[in-house]
Amino acid sequence: MTKTYDLIVIGGGTAGNGVARMAADASWSVASIDSEPHGGTCALRGCDPKKMLVAVTEGVEWAENMEGKGLEAQPSVNWPDMIAFKRSFTDDMPPRIEGGMEKAGIDVQHGEVRFTGSDTIELNGETLTAKHFHIATGARPMTLNIPGEEHLTTSTEFLELPDRPDRIAFVGGGFIAMEFAHIVRRAGSSEVTVLEMADRPLGNFDPDLVEMLVEGTEELGIDLRTKAKVTKIEKQGDEFTVTVERADGTEIVTCDLVVHGTGRVPNIDGLNLEAAGVEYSRRGINVSDAMRTTNPAIFAAGDCAASGPKLTPVSAFEGRVAGKNLLAGEDERTVDYPPIPSVVFTLPMVATVGLSEAVAREQGLKFDTHFEKTGDWYSSLRVGAKHTGFKVLVEEGSGQILGAHLIGPGSEEQINLFAMAMGAGQTANQIKAMIFAYPSYASDIGSMV
Repeated sequence: MTKTYDLIVIGGGTAGNGVARMAADASWSVASIDSEPHGGTCALRGCDPKKMLVAVTEGVEWAENMEGKGLEAQPSVNWPDMIAFKRSFTDDMPPRIEGGMEKAGIDVQHGEVRFTGSDTIELNGETLTAKHFHIATGARPMTLNIPGEEHLTTSTEFLELPDRPDRIAFVGGGFIAMEFAHIVRRAGSSEVTVLEMADRPLGNFDPDLVEMLVEGTEELGIDLRTKAKVTKIEKQGDEFTVTVERADGTEIVTCDLVVHGTGRVPNIDGLNLEAAGVEYSRRGINVSDAMRTTNPAIFAAGDCAASGPKLTPVSAFEGRVAGKNLLAGEDERTVDYPPIPSVVFTLPMVATVGLSEAVAREQGLKFDTHFEKTGDWYSSLRVGAKHTGFKVLVEEGSGQILGAHLIGPGSEEQINLFAMAMGAGQTANQIKAMIFAYPSYASDIGSMV
């Protein structure tokens, strides 16, 4: 027997769950399907559990920075206890989310989905039909197409490691690799290697601030190699050898674990989108600015869509637009992204919002660059932080903030204030005129513009 719904949501993460709840609240019949427990990457396998590990290693960083300043005890990380701390959050999330959805009248199901027509899918051998679909399947680790790729540990598997390997290599130099490298090094791993194919890690962040982060990363004892192309991974007994090609020849890295950190791609391969008349590219599912696909009855949002930056708040934002338009029956809302901040949770943290210097120049904008290292500022001295600084771009004439780039403690919160100021159209002079609580990280902002 075929089941029929008003809406089927494919994907139980940030970009999908809100849409399912909106439709259920409007008395639509709704099914929400995920191949895994509901919660999505961020809550279960990404930003939230990662940040819990960062919180533990922040304690180590704090104690090291305060050594000789009155704090004597130097802590160490108990890896199993830290993973248990992480699970104290992640283990409860799926039953909480799925229970709440079922209470709202949503039919929660699990399994792999494939479209069999413009309004039909197959799930676990059963055919389901719906008037509307919303695709929110997120992203997966990209395929590297190198010999031995099967030996790579994914970020999901890394976050479940029962014990901490002593020698770890990370393939790639983006968010995942840099953040996890900092975590394991502070947790006690003696040999941590990051292998980045480009000439620097974190290519989307300001190069001057990344250079400061690289200094801190190398001081921490992480072996960061750039222009390093991984060509092969081999397992030899209990260890792995990673073959790396660089300008001056071939290098071999021997380790106990090799982690995939080269980035993620839209998780859409198995959906058989062609059967539904949904067009897509390497960037993801093609959507309009109303989040509607080439099949008018199907929407998509989040990391699986060829739309905005692949960040959790953006997924939620796009999901709200899709949900509004689904319920309205027309495209009454379009995506108009506000300034979108992002943070890499290394220690020190690096944050960014708005335009980089390079992009601002490409756009022909006239601006002043305010760049300074702030290791001698009170906010840095107070916590013993060395690698701190900022770069803020202020447009000539208008005084508008075009971009803000920060490194150091507090930057993950300061960047949100810059995003708010930019979204509200505040000028540098208006920011300078604000009175902030002092001493605080926020009180530094007036001196940055």
